[in-house]
Amino acid sequence: METRQTPAVTGRAAYPVLRPIPTRWMDNDHYGHVNNVTYYSYFDTAVNGWLMEATGTDIREQPAIGIVAETSCRFQKELSFPELVHAGLAIEKLGNSSVVYRIVLFRGDDEDPAAIGRFVHVYVDAATRRPVRVPDDVRAALALLPRVEAGGP
Repeated sequence: METRQTPAVTGRAAYPVLRPIPTRWMDNDHYGHVNNVTYYSYFDTAVNGWLMEATGTDIREQPAIGIVAETSCRFQKELSFPELVHAGLAIEKLGNSSVVYRIVLFRGDDEDPAAIGRFVHVYVDAATRRPVRVPDDVRAALALLPRVEAGGP
């Protein structure tokens, strides 16, 4: 059986683009921590909020839209309400029609990650849903993000 090697995830300083996300009362589950499915909502919020800000457009209105094709998460530490989470964004791969993001969630001012995620957008025509090239304004925004070695959760 082959094991997949995961590159070491560096600390907070490796992620100059950080998106603040406050936890909400409803995020906590019966065990008193943020429920695992909520992390995926944080990923979606961080990526799409950043894209809207970085491109200066409402990405929902573009002729090509990013559809989530894959996500994964490796949980390192618990998050809970009330806390402020910072989502660090980086790029693992930029292809013709897809982007693979690395998203690292930091609890408060922690230097070490609470969670490490992988989030894949495939760009499709908004009407036909057929794959298309990543839009130029999105590509320009992605150039602002650091590159990291592919791998992760």
